[in-house]
Amino acid sequence: MNPATLTRDQIRRAPKVLLHEHLDGGLRPETLLELAHGIGYKLPADTPEALADWFFEAASSGKLTDYLETFKHTLAVSQTAESLHRIASESAQDLAADGVVYAEVRYAPEQQQGSGLKLEEVVEASLAGFAEGIRIAAESDRHIQIGLILCGMRHADRVKEIAELAVRYRDDGVVGFDIAGGETGNPPTRHLEAFEYLRAESMPFTIHAGESEGLLSVWEAVQRCGTLRLGHGVRLDEDITRTGPEPALGPLAAWVRDRRIALEMCPTSNLQTKAAESIASHPIKLFHDLGFRVTVNTDNRLMSRTSLSREFALLSEAFGWGWNEIERCTVNAMKSAFLPHPERRRRIEEVLRPAYKALEEPPTDAE
Repeated sequence: MNPATLTRDQIRRAPKVLLHEHLDGGLRPETLLELAHGIGYKLPADTPEALADWFFEAASSGKLTDYLETFKHTLAVSQTAESLHRIASESAQDLAADGVVYAEVRYAPEQQQGSGLKLEEVVEASLAGFAEGIRIAAESDRHIQIGLILCGMRHADRVKEIAELAVRYRDDGVVGFDIAGGETGNPPTRHLEAFEYLRAESMPFTIHAGESEGLLSVWEAVQRCGTLRLGHGVRLDEDITRTGPEPALGPLAAWVRDRRIALEMCPTSNLQTKAAESIASHPIKLFHDLGFRVTVNTDNRLMSRTSLSREFALLSEAFGWGWNEIERCTVNAMKSAFLPHPERRRRIEEVLRPAYKALEEPPTDAE
C-alpha cells in the first residue's frame, strides 16, 4: 500500500459529489430479500451476505450484457409505488452516510411498470422517497441533495416519451436525461430526435458512451447528439497516442477536454465489464493528468459492492491520490452537475473548498 494512501474511513468524512448512480443498482441486500419475500420472488441467494456476493460475482463476467442481466432481480422487486419509495429513501440515506452531499441518481421509469404503474406514478414515488431519505439523513446531521435523471432504454422505442416526461418534471426534482442499456448495436444517434427535443427545451442530458463501444459511440454522443457529459467514456483513451515522450490527443479527445465535457468514470464497474483491466491501468489517471474534467462515480453500488468512498480509496491506493486529487474530482463533479450555475458555485465555495482545506491542513497539538 502506498504510504500516502487514504483509507475509506478517512474519505467518508469528506464531502463528495456523485453524478452516475443507478437507483435500481443500489439496493440494500436486506431490502432486496425482504421485498422479494413479500411478492414470492425467488432470488439466487437467501442471506444478505450471500446475495451481495452473488451480485458482485455475476456482474464480473467481463461482459456488459451479463452485468446488465443482474438487474432483472432488482427490477422484479421495484414494481410498486411503495417499493420505489422505500428504495429511493434508503438510497438517499446510504449515500448521505457515505459523505455524499449532492447526488444525481438515475433509472429508467419504463422498467417499473410491470404492475401497472403510470410513468408519472413511478417518478412521483421515487421523488417522494428521496425527500423522505433526505429528511431522515438530516436528523443525523448528514445533509444531501438529490436530483433525478430519467433514462430511456436505448434498445427500445420510448426514448422520446421519456425525454418528454423528464421535461414535464423538471421543476419537481428531475434534473436531466440519459439513455441506458446495452451499447452494442444501439448507437445514440438512433434517438437523435429525442436529443434534438431536449436541446430545444433546454433540458440537460448525459449519454452512456465509450463503455463497451469505442470512439464512434463517443463521437456520436458528443458531436451528433450534443451531450454535456459522458457516462463512462473509458474508450476515449483510444484517441490518445502514448508512443512519444508526451501523450498526444486526437481531435475528439481534445474536443472533449477543451469543451469541459465531463467524464462520469466508474472504475470498479469498468473492471467488471472489462472496459479496463485493472485499477492501475484504468485511463482515469491519464485523463486526470491531461486535464480532462474527470469525475468519480459508483455506477451500481450493489453490483459493484462499492461506495464512492471505496472508489476514491482504490484510486488513492493505486495512484497515490490524496486530498488534492479527490477535491479536484469532487469540484469537477459539482461544476458539471445539472444545477443552476449560482448554486454550483455556492456549493463549491461554501461547502467543498472549506472542507477540503481543513482536511489538507496538518493537525495541531491540542492545548
